[in-house]
Amino acid sequence: MATVNLRSFRQIVHHNKRRVKGFLTRLEKKQPRGLDNLVTVADKAAWAKTDCLDCANCCKTMSPTYTKKDVKRISAHLGMTDKAFREKWLYKDRTGDWMNVKQPCQFLDLKTNMCDIYAVRPRDCAGFPHHNKRKMVEYMHMYKQNIEYCPATYRVVEFIMEKAEKGEL
Repeated sequence: MATVNLRSFRQIVHHNKRRVKGFLTRLEKKQPRGLDNLVTVADKAAWAKTDCLDCANCCKTMSPTYTKKDVKRISAHLGMTDKAFREKWLYKDRTGDWMNVKQPCQFLDLKTNMCDIYAVRPRDCAGFPHHNKRKMVEYMHMYKQNIEYCPATYRVVEFIMEKAEKGEL
């Protein structure tokens, strides 16, 4: 498994973002047959090259949204009331979602890249980067967003682009 160099990853994404997002937009408009099966293969290949504990870029640069169930579960785990948890760690964004007050995530141990509340982490974190949440075309906006934050997502899209360039899609 390759080590994730976040500086290099950010440079690659910055250099290729327009091309990659354009490719995803074209896929969204005209879904090729077998795309979801290819995503499954690409996902497996991406995770063979990506170790979340080596990266943790999502925890360093993004905030999950916290549902009421998340707040209840995590606050109980921490021995806090829901209200005390929200006041200490969260804010309500302009859309009404509860988000982390700071980045990197307050529950990320920066020395180990491990989550201090992994067993009770928010649903959003548990499902990230959402490769298999829905059919790719139905969740394309997440792929477009996550290519900038998640090397595995970038690798999934890169894999699909290579297949398309070879005429295998």
